[in-house]
Amino acid sequence: MWARLGSTCAGWRRCFYAALLFLSLSSVRTDDACPPSCVCALDSGTVSCQDGSGSDTGIPADIPLWTSAFILQRRNISTLKRGAFMTNETELDMKTLSLPYNGIRVIEPYAFLGLPRLHVLDLSHNHLECVSGRAFHGLPELRSLYLNSTVLPQGAAQLTTALSAQSLRNLLRLDLAGNQLKSIPLLRLDIYNLHALVLVNNSIESIGKENITSLYQQRHIRVYISHNPFRCTCELEAFYYWLRNSSQCQDAGQLVCSEPEAKRGIRVEKLRGEDVDCMNENLEAVSYVFLGIVLALIGVVFLMVLYLNRGGIKRWLNNIREACRDQMEVYHYRYEQDSDPRLANVAV
Repeated sequence: MWARLGSTCAGWRRCFYAALLFLSLSSVRTDDACPPSCVCALDSGTVSCQDGSGSDTGIPADIPLWTSAFILQRRNISTLKRGAFMTNETELDMKTLSLPYNGIRVIEPYAFLGLPRLHVLDLSHNHLECVSGRAFHGLPELRSLYLNSTVLPQGAAQLTTALSAQSLRNLLRLDLAGNQLKSIPLLRLDIYNLHALVLVNNSIESIGKENITSLYQQRHIRVYISHNPFRCTCELEAFYYWLRNSSQCQDAGQLVCSEPEAKRGIRVEKLRGEDVDCMNENLEAVSYVFLGIVLALIGVVFLMVLYLNRGGIKRWLNNIREACRDQMEVYHYRYEQDSDPRLANVAV
C-alpha cells in the first residue's frame, strides 16, 4: 500500500512539473509572438510593420525578444519616448532599427534605451523639430546613423548637441543629406570613428577652418558634399586647398560655385589660387580705400585753394559778368535797330 501511495505521489509531482513547464513555454511563445499587422521572419530575425491603419499605428507594445532587424514605416509616430522599444523593461538584442516615413517630430531623452547592441539606426524622411541632447544616449555599438531628409531648420541646432553624445564614439557612417544645413552640425570630429560623412544636398556655402583642421587630422574620413551652394570667395580658401591637397572628398568633381555671379557654374577644383586668395582680396580692398583717401585729399586741397583765393575769384567773376552785360547790351541795341523799319531806312 505504501508503495502504491508513493508511486501516486510521484505521478502527481511529475504532472505538476509538466504543468509548470507547459505554462512557462506558453508564456515564452506569447512573448515571442509576431505583433499584430506585422510580418515576421524568425529565421532572419526580421520584424516588419508597415502602412499602419486604424488602431495598428504607433510602436507595437510587445516586440519579440528574438528580433534582430525591426522595420517600422508609415505608422504615424509623432514622438519617440524614453525606452520606446523596450519590451517589459527588457533589453533587446536588436542590430538594425529602421524608422523612415513615420512623421517623427520629437525624440525624447533615452528614446533608444534598451538597445545596447544596435548597429544601424535609420531615421530618414521624418520631420524632426525637437531632438533632445540625450536622444542617442545608450547606443555604444551604433555604427551607422541615417538622418537624411529628416531634420527641420528648428531642429538643426539641437541636433548638434545630440550628436555630441559620447555613446556615439563608435559611429562609422553619418548621413545628413537633404536637410538644408548651413554648416556641419558636429562640434568635433575626433570623438567619433567616422569613415563616411554625407552632407549632400544641403545649404552649406563654406566650411570653416576648424572643421578643415579636423578633417586633416582624421585622414580616414571620406566626405560627400556635392549639391551645396558654395560661395567661391576668400572664405572658401581653407576648403579649396584641402580639396586640392586631400583625397578625402569623394565627389570633389561635382562641387560647383554658386556665388559670385562671375564664378557661377565653375567647378571648385578648377578655380585658381588667386580666386580664393584672402591676401589678394584684402590688398584690392586696401587699394580702393587708399584711392578714396587720395581723392578726398585732392578735393580738400581744391576747396582750400578756392577759399584762400575767394577775393580774386570774386573780382574775376564780376569782370566776367560786366563783360557779358556789355556784350548783351550791344546785341540788344542791334536787335532794336534791325526790328524797326524806320531806323533801317535812315541807315540807308
